[in-house]
Amino acid sequence: MTSAFTRPALVCNVQSGSHDPAIRDAIEEACRAAGAPLAATFELPDGDIPDAAALRAKQIDLLLVWTGDGTINAAARAAAGWDGAILPLPGGTLNLLSKALHGDRPAPAILADALGGKGRRSPIPTVRSAAGEAFITIVAGPATRWAEVRETMRQDGIIEASRAAPDALEEMMNSPGVRVAGHGKSYPAIILTPTKRGVRADGILTDGATDVLRHGLAWLGGDFRDGPSEEVAQGETIILEGEAPISLEYDGELAEAGSPVRFGLAASAVDFVATA
Repeated sequence: MTSAFTRPALVCNVQSGSHDPAIRDAIEEACRAAGAPLAATFELPDGDIPDAAALRAKQIDLLLVWTGDGTINAAARAAAGWDGAILPLPGGTLNLLSKALHGDRPAPAILADALGGKGRRSPIPTVRSAAGEAFITIVAGPATRWAEVRETMRQDGIIEASRAAPDALEEMMNSPGVRVAGHGKSYPAIILTPTKRGVRADGILTDGATDVLRHGLAWLGGDFRDGPSEEVAQGETIILEGEAPISLEYDGELAEAGSPVRFGLAASAVDFVATA
């Protein structure tokens, strides 16, 4: 069990569609009720994500990151070397890391447990490459084009997303796929997940119209892992290969790398608090 924290700070995105003033008020009240009022607030997008030096300067011991998974990733990497802990709170669309650490619970309840000493703090497993790090998943391959459709739907609505969907479908079905080195089969996307036993690689399946439809719905619904897939490999290191540059999605943030790309199991450079 962790001891209670005394100087929490909050990171939030006031322009996010998930930003709810009532939940923010409840977060602030939970801190006051625990005898640990917020010592600082970092508001995005106009403000900056605090780095380790900024957190040390304000003597912060717990960073509440009430945002989406991509911002939690950025906050954790910025805080590397800081001796406090990060508490992810559900403030985005998927909230995959928050669910993994706390279950599907509201932010104020999670916070009350953490401040009450009912959490556990430790580094968490990650997947790391030369180009980036993921705390939840890396998706590699042409099917990541669906992430752009999902973002279009979030920003501009379903009509605009429907116009982008045919290009994503074409990319997924006809562009060169990716494969795990040493395995001959290529996939429209391979999902890399950090586990305590190694990096798990799952290839998504598009063997028929039903599979394709399920993947499209899974991506648009937010959680690409809901589509059909099969485990390909698991190990301390996974190398992906392709006939073209490999599209990547690190915890929701898009990137690209030349083939081959090496991914290894690592540990976060900052502690996280889990309450589940």
